[in-house]
Amino acid sequence: MRERRLRPGFDVDLDAVLAPLRRGHADPCVRHDGGFWLTANTAEGSATLRVSRSGVDVLGTAWGDGAEAVLDGLPALLGADDDDSGFVAHHEAVARARRNLPRLRLGATRRVWDVLVPAVLEQKVTGYEAHRSWRELCRRFGEPAPGPAPEGMHVPPTPAAVLSIVDWNWHRAGVDSSRRRALRAAATVARRLERAASLGGAEGRKLLRTVPGIGVWTAAEVAQRAWGDADAVSFGDFHVPSVVGHALLGRELDDAGMHEVLAPYAPHRHRAVRYLEAAGHTRPRYGPRHPIRDHRAI
Repeated sequence: MRERRLRPGFDVDLDAVLAPLRRGHADPCVRHDGGFWLTANTAEGSATLRVSRSGVDVLGTAWGDGAEAVLDGLPALLGADDDDSGFVAHHEAVARARRNLPRLRLGATRRVWDVLVPAVLEQKVTGYEAHRSWRELCRRFGEPAPGPAPEGMHVPPTPAAVLSIVDWNWHRAGVDSSRRRALRAAATVARRLERAASLGGAEGRKLLRTVPGIGVWTAAEVAQRAWGDADAVSFGDFHVPSVVGHALLGRELDDAGMHEVLAPYAPHRHRAVRYLEAAGHTRPRYGPRHPIRDHRAI
């Protein structure tokens, strides 16, 4: 066990900062029990990290071969590298969310692979389908979380583990052929893709998009979490344009409309969206839902 006490120098809302890392209520890699439990793959090996409040400090406790690595990354995870200077709220909904959420920051895991896998799984399927596949892959091909983590926690499958998965196991996890190909392609160059977190911004996203099957949406989802990219908007998302449109204009938007309405926020377009999401703005519940498909039965 390793432990580190951190006084960030800024007030931080752990729930708001770490919430984007959680993939569904039963995520095997993220749990919340008053503090946050997270698992990770690092260059030194796997790790479990628990992040909690200790008075005015944040306490990080870690287990596993990668314990020191995840503790070294704790400041960035909490948003220490986040810089919102120059951000201006051009709409009342964003201004109100910012007033109500003064401790919201964009955290960065500094690890690409661990957030890339669930992002690819979420391509063009419902959240329910993607989260089910994520749980299945982690439990079958990710090692059990080091240390006294809550029961059922696992580390995300490594690139080598992903490359070892045979077709019938992909099928059992409900992952269709296009997402399989994208994950296998990413796994073959996973070490090189970690450089994207150091490049950051548009250059980091461009590197991710050199992998077949990783487009604008997936690269943005990874950038938001791996390096806290304040301008990485999830264009191509089923929900986000509607959330932005109804929150800011009171009507539906498509990607082109969202691009136009968010333009004044550059280079903080994702930050504006994150404020809206954290404030509870959602897509209106009407019309037919996106159908849930079970690829295991195809």
